[in-house]
Amino acid sequence: MAGTSLIALIDDIATILDDVSVMTKVAAKKTAGVLGDDLALNAEQVSGVSAERELPVVWAVAKGSFKNKLILVPGALAISAFIPWLITPLLMVGGGYLCYEGFEKIAHIFLHHESEDKAHHDDMLKAVSDPDTDLVALERKKIQGAIRTDFVLSSEIIVIALGTVKDAPFTSQAVVVSIIALTMTAGVYGLVAGIVKLDDGGLALLRSKTNNSWGKIKRGLGRGILVFAPYLMKTLSVVGTAAMFLVGGGILLHGIPGSHNYVHQATLIVKSLTLVGPLLARLTPMLINAIAGILAGAALLAAVSLIQRIKRNPL
Repeated sequence: MAGTSLIALIDDIATILDDVSVMTKVAAKKTAGVLGDDLALNAEQVSGVSAERELPVVWAVAKGSFKNKLILVPGALAISAFIPWLITPLLMVGGGYLCYEGFEKIAHIFLHHESEDKAHHDDMLKAVSDPDTDLVALERKKIQGAIRTDFVLSSEIIVIALGTVKDAPFTSQAVVVSIIALTMTAGVYGLVAGIVKLDDGGLALLRSKTNNSWGKIKRGLGRGILVFAPYLMKTLSVVGTAAMFLVGGGILLHGIPGSHNYVHQATLIVKSLTLVGPLLARLTPMLINAIAGILAGAALLAAVSLIQRIKRNPL
């Protein structure tokens, strides 16, 4: 009897671990919309810091991010345990914020002149090169700003992860959300550290003095890295913005009763098309999510802009 009970217990544990693994994968996929933006934002936060201080700054922000998770994860699990009905509204808020932030980026491209960004960049370079500038205070300010940004993005990640497993047992919720929080933090800041040091690595390779074939390969690789690095940042930003619309729009549609049926019907209609039907059917839900995200982002940005204008010019 004891042996049978032990085998049953092991089987239950294996089943739970398998469920946790599946739910973690789903949650990771759902939170991917925030990941690209998180990478780009945190890498940008390090701009203006001297090369030898880049990694210490990244590490300081990473520690702040872990502290954020120590606040956010227990808070999210407490909501799940005591007021679970709040999860869906929080998800809708998180999805709306993703769409708003994504559309704000697009609006910034068209509404802000390049000279404004250049002026900001020049001011940062001037501040760093000025011997009277308190670099310690500047660095601390950057770290604090990055940690505040991380708190917002981490909140989105944890709420989305919690929403993915809201119907699972509490233990599974705790494991999945904790895994997502730790994995995302370690992954994001590990990649940020690699990104901010990419140009230094390329410069080191370019300065190779070796005159043989291996030296030429290293110098060519260094040049390639230096050319590639700026495009990597731009790509991360674009992919992150697109993912924000996809994930945010999907969350908003999921929270609207009956919307799944309309998406399903649209997918069936597209699938009936000859030749390209099956391929387009796979893309249709993503396209609908993206359109919903863009429309929601535009509406939210318009509403926020109107409120700000009313506050500046009260009647």
